[in-house]
Amino acid sequence: MKLGGLQRRFWAATRQDLDCFVIDNNGFILISERAPETGRFLGEVDGALLSQLLSMGVFSRVTMYDYQAMCRPQSHHHSGTQPLGSPLTAFLTATRWLLHQLCLFLLEWCAWGSWHERGAEAKAVFHHSHKHKKQDVLQPCDTEYPVFVHREAVREANGIIECGTCQKVFVIQQIPNSNLLLLVTDSTCDCSSFPPVLQEATEVKYNASVKCDRMRSQKLRRRPDSCHAFHAEENAQDCGGTADTSASLALLLLPLCAFLRA
Repeated sequence: MKLGGLQRRFWAATRQDLDCFVIDNNGFILISERAPETGRFLGEVDGALLSQLLSMGVFSRVTMYDYQAMCRPQSHHHSGTQPLGSPLTAFLTATRWLLHQLCLFLLEWCAWGSWHERGAEAKAVFHHSHKHKKQDVLQPCDTEYPVFVHREAVREANGIIECGTCQKVFVIQQIPNSNLLLLVTDSTCDCSSFPPVLQEATEVKYNASVKCDRMRSQKLRRRPDSCHAFHAEENAQDCGGTADTSASLALLLLPLCAFLRA
């Protein structure tokens, strides 16, 4: 049965003055009366409800680790004042900047062909990528994030959430022969004052000793037992061709630009 048909049968069998959800064993909403909530985590939609399910033992919180994550480096704030320099230093800095801009101009010209036809587009693309380059720099890191799992021993539960001026009643029951749960709550009580329960990943900070232990515990990649440098169905004439490579002005200017930007 498709999800659309299941949703129609579900709404035909439930009262419309209640909030009814079908969630999986990790707390993600599969069916909701409000379409934008489908696929979202229950803690984001109703933090009070998930917090109550956690306190009752219906769900448990498990910490997972990602050892191949990418994080933004910490920003170091420096003083806005600049040290006093001699006129010669200022002149050398200005000359270096002019040479840098000249190299960029020549690189754009060589990479995009005619300056009159594609020069403006190349300059816009280059400066746009150069402007956002620092924002996109990431570095390898370890992160941890919470995962919520339904305890199979708890097949049915109900409770009341105190939400200030009202009480929110709910009932949760496991759907037989599946990893799904039916959750019914009172739609008349607003519990939006409770913070949401998110699954955001946070970077794991290590001290010097723990960081060294983590590096020692990394398993080294094992080399293959044999080298496979040839295949019977491979045509050697389709490979190579490096002798036909000619020098490019753009490639010759890249080391100079790298030196000037340093």
